[in-house]
Amino acid sequence: MTEGQSPAAPIGAEGLRIGVLADDLIWATRLAGFVARGGATPVRMRSSAALASVLPTLDACVVDLTARAYDGTDCLRAAREAGVPAVAVGQHDEPETRRAALEAGAAYVWVYRALADNGERMVSRWISGLGAREETQ
Repeated sequence: MTEGQSPAAPIGAEGLRIGVLADDLIWATRLAGFVARGGATPVRMRSSAALASVLPTLDACVVDLTARAYDGTDCLRAAREAGVPAVAVGQHDEPETRRAALEAGAAYVWVYRALADNGERMVSRWISGLGAREETQ
């Protein structure tokens, strides 16, 4: 195990840079923590301009859909166009937003409640799949 990697970090996750786009401080902190405990390096951002500036350096990203500072579906489209895998986070009672996020390129749309209960496991599993993808390319 290398320094800074959690004991439960997925194989292949080390070295992955995962963007965390969220303008809510609490969720930005939680999501970045889930990413870090999953063995990847979180790159926190609060705007679409910040995402655009680092997108070429990311291996994947997480986009919070309930932001005021940016349009989450536009950011998911930008990630898809850049070939960067993405997941989204949103409210459980917004099926239209969920549908739009999936159409924009999100592999998953996780709801806040599920992340509050099982976020570390969910994000680690996703990161593990990314690490496996990187190893085969």
